[in-house]
Amino acid sequence: MSNLLEIRNLEVNFKTESGEIGVVRDVSFDLKKGETLAIVGESGCGKSVLCKSIIKILPKNGYIKNGKVMFNEKNLVNTSQKEMEGIRGKDISMIFQDPMTSLNPTISIGKQIMESIIIHQGKNKLEAKKRAIELIELVGIDNPQKRFKQYPHQFSGGMRQRIVIAIALACNPKILIADEPTTALDVTIQAQIIDLIKKLQMKTGVSIIFITHDLGVVASIADRVAVMYAGKIIEIGNLEDIYYNPQHPYTWGLLGSLPTLESKDEFLYNIPGMPPSLLTPPIGDAFAIRNKNALKIDYFQEPPMFKVSDTHSAATWLLHPDAPKIKKPIKVNGGKVISNE
Repeated sequence: MSNLLEIRNLEVNFKTESGEIGVVRDVSFDLKKGETLAIVGESGCGKSVLCKSIIKILPKNGYIKNGKVMFNEKNLVNTSQKEMEGIRGKDISMIFQDPMTSLNPTISIGKQIMESIIIHQGKNKLEAKKRAIELIELVGIDNPQKRFKQYPHQFSGGMRQRIVIAIALACNPKILIADEPTTALDVTIQAQIIDLIKKLQMKTGVSIIFITHDLGVVASIADRVAVMYAGKIIEIGNLEDIYYNPQHPYTWGLLGSLPTLESKDEFLYNIPGMPPSLLTPPIGDAFAIRNKNALKIDYFQEPPMFKVSDTHSAATWLLHPDAPKIKKPIKVNGGKVISNE
């Protein structure tokens, strides 16, 4: 598969009263045609900011300091806002976490779907209405003719999220960015939305960047996984690489805190401590202060990305040829290590 999106050395800073904060720090990855790349990590690690910077919808105090976002042989970092308006929605669409804040409560659902079709595809109102009704049906909502005329408050949370997905897909985008699209929904509806996204991807061939902190969701939708910590991607690989052969201690911790049905313990494992302040990022490996397996070098030199395989890389000094061999967990049960290498 060829690369549809290439991000190289991306840095995003926020200006605050206390000083500048590097929220995204030297991030590089590719998105291939037709694949789903999940970006996972704790809240505040930079996942959403990273994806908002791709389509340049950062808040006023945020800006791209360095790097490239290559799409269709064009660096989006250098494009004007007017050019980006022609790309957003048409080529790259985004689904946000809370569907209620994504929809205008004073405009009917049908008109909100039509708006994108008219603007980006130049369709007349009759053609746009026909397409909007088709999309309402496509995302699994019954009686689309009736629903077309209704307003957001007349829909449940899950149905509103389906409408947001319909709007995002209205112009057949090449890339769909889903920013925690199931977080505000109950577990049953979450499963329905994930299933819907997978089915729509099969029908349309759209490439997906899926942002989440839920590793259970990742297992059901992703082809590849990028793990973020403190504004950086610290491990990336195929789904099987990350779940069955994790290399970074932070990834071990995330997988260790994943509950299982077999668990009989009252408590789940949790990663000790808190992420560092990015106002004054630590020297060396940002995860060192929370890592019981940290080496001396972790406290004064940042690790590079070490290649584990052709599909798998991780930024940890434990992968250096001279590093001591650490017994890492390969199977966890309710957060408790039950088997070691």
